[in-house]
Amino acid sequence: QVQLVESGGGSVQAGGSLRLSCAASGDTYMSNAMGWFRQAPGKEREGVAGIDTRGGVTYYADSVKGRFTISQDKAKNTVYLQMNSLKPEDTAMYYCAAGPVLSTLRSGVVNYWGQGTQVTVSS
Repeated sequence: QVQLVESGGGSVQAGGSLRLSCAASGDTYMSNAMGWFRQAPGKEREGVAGIDTRGGVTYYADSVKGRFTISQDKAKNTVYLQMNSLKPEDTAMYYCAAGPVLSTLRSGVVNYWGQGTQVTVSS
């Protein structure tokens, strides 16, 4: 089992920044990929960014490229999502996710989910 605990959400004006954190605990050796998904009201959950925790390879959704950065602190088993130049359309519940490999994580194959943290961007 892997437990994921997110933090760092909140409300910000357009153009602002937020940093989300996801601390993993438990059998983390079973999850070689971690990432962030988001779901806005009335919309499907979508992948935002992911990272291979072994080698550091990353991916980003086109909608966030150049604005969001995913990173990790291996010593703390923590993954971060730095979100800059936020837009109102970034408003959503953000979920941390863990899976066996990055290639399937980005396709939505997730073994563990966090509880979610709300991000609200006002215009």
